[in-house]
Amino acid sequence: MKKMILLFTVFTTLGCTGVKTTTSGLENEAFLIFLGNPKNYESGVEVSIDDNTSFSAEVQKDHSDRPKGKVYAISTGSHNLSVLYNGEVIYQKKIFVSTQETKKIKLP
Repeated sequence: MKKMILLFTVFTTLGCTGVKTTTSGLENEAFLIFLGNPKNYESGVEVSIDDNTSFSAEVQKDHSDRPKGKVYAISTGSHNLSVLYNGEVIYQKKIFVSTQETKKIKLP
């Protein structure tokens, strides 16, 4: 009888850990990938977003199935995007990106 009470006590204390909940969702970010002939942009391109954020980016070969290579995270919403190569603007456009969207930027 004592063994049964001891086992019952052990199982009830180990089994009662309370309710645990977790929530997760998609990150509020979008992605850019720059496509073109990498030989034309060997040193990469300079990207400017809304005239306040700039970074260097690699140009990837265009694959029809899935983007491969580096993608660059930006915030969602509307952005003014400029791409420069050797100090010259080669692409400029106002874009809109949604959550978890990968926007392909095709360079000349």
